[in-house]
Amino acid sequence: MALGLLGLEYASHVLSYEDEATPTQLIGKKMLPIIRVDNKVMNESLDIIRVLDVNDVLQSTTWGNTEHFLNEIGEIVHNLVMPYWIWTPEFSPKARDYFVMKKSQKRGPFPLLAKRRQEFEEKLKPLIEKVESQLHPFWNSSTLTIRDIGLAAHVWGLFVLPEFQFSTKMYNYLMNVKSLTHFDYHADFWKET
Repeated sequence: MALGLLGLEYASHVLSYEDEATPTQLIGKKMLPIIRVDNKVMNESLDIIRVLDVNDVLQSTTWGNTEHFLNEIGEIVHNLVMPYWIWTPEFSPKARDYFVMKKSQKRGPFPLLAKRRQEFEEKLKPLIEKVESQLHPFWNSSTLTIRDIGLAAHVWGLFVLPEFQFSTKMYNYLMNVKSLTHFDYHADFWKET
């Protein structure tokens, strides 16, 4: 999303979830995303954005106190979507098995997460409502900032949750972010190689 908003050209290389060797060779640990700019390799999304956003279009230095709030939303969203997300095109059977094994260690068995869906949705609802009350038209801003990218990156995952209903306000906000950032979820998985 940040690269799209900043109008930066890039080549995307999708790594399968079970690929530990490639990120470990590049940065010394299994972590994504990874970017190579002028033969310098970096990871950690916010650090990458800060380096690339030379004109501070995204106000990436004003992350503020939203990190804790985004972590709270992210934890609930991940618990909700992971049991469904593993069936999207980015997971081969081998990658799916790897991901389930790794993430179940932290979150518990995926079938149990799916059974707790109503509990997670109830926890998420007031957080989403709080965000909606702060859309002007972006999150506490008249322009799209790094906070919107962080929020949209989490909330977008809810699109894979069967029958999940966004409010009109949240849906329009996400579509606006999508349009401005030229975001095309899963585009890399459909492209010709």
